[in-house]
Amino acid sequence: MFQTQPRTRQARRMRADLTGAEARLWAMLRGRRFEGLKFRRQTPVAGAIPDFVCPEIRLVIELDGGIHDLKAAEDAARDLRLAEAGFTVLRFRNEAFLRNPGIILAAIREHAVVWKV
Repeated sequence: MFQTQPRTRQARRMRADLTGAEARLWAMLRGRRFEGLKFRRQTPVAGAIPDFVCPEIRLVIELDGGIHDLKAAEDAARDLRLAEAGFTVLRFRNEAFLRNPGIILAAIREHAVVWKV
């Protein structure tokens, strides 16, 4: 899972430029605030830089804006690489999260429960 320096620099730039939805979810996840789980944001994993990752339960969370409508094939290939590395990818639209963050948090909680069993 070691990554090259250019990927790390890109991740740092992405962390400095979160979307509104990403910033709101990060406020809920950071510092083990959610179910005591350690989440990281915009960190290199399996050749990708997912929005959020929880290595403890092998979970990647992606919040997608409109640009992802144009990148479906690219996103699918990335999701496959992450799955091959042992991660489950939960992908949500920014608008869905902003309208009802509880649904997304419930999906994360459900994955955590299944993983810890």
